[in-house]
Amino acid sequence: MDEKNDNTSNFSIVLLMPDIPQNTGNIGRLCYVTGSRLVLVRPFGFRLTDAQLLRAGMDYWKKLDLLILNDMAEFYDWIDKKRVFFLSSKGNQSYAQVKYETGDVFCFGSESAGFPEEIYQTAETSRLIKIPMISDARCLNVSTSTGIVLYEALRQTGKLESPVF
Repeated sequence: MDEKNDNTSNFSIVLLMPDIPQNTGNIGRLCYVTGSRLVLVRPFGFRLTDAQLLRAGMDYWKKLDLLILNDMAEFYDWIDKKRVFFLSSKGNQSYAQVKYETGDVFCFGSESAGFPEEIYQTAETSRLIKIPMISDARCLNVSTSTGIVLYEALRQTGKLESPVF
């Protein structure tokens, strides 16, 4: 694990076992342009050399503050003592009700399976948050969800007031 940039990133976006390379590439691009760190937790449903991942991430992928964790055990070690929010349609409160702080961590489950059940069993209720949707909708695209929550956190922390983060 590389901890060198934990204190310099605005926020961290964690993708647990991501399946779709285009989503991961797009989220990587979002992280780069917002000065945020992307954390990927293995296993992945693609290779990091996948053309679709690299195309969606554009040339930003090479400049990205990227941390790769090998498994859930490394993930739990990494999040120790961090403020972590888990985004899920099963969340207990709206993302808009949370007061964010620079350095917060936002976790998203895999596109096909969501979060492992252990997340729901161990996460603090106040840290399990959702983006409101109509009742018969299952979920939003993970890339869309990441953008919604990350820009709200940037807005709340005053990062959007400057043209450069």
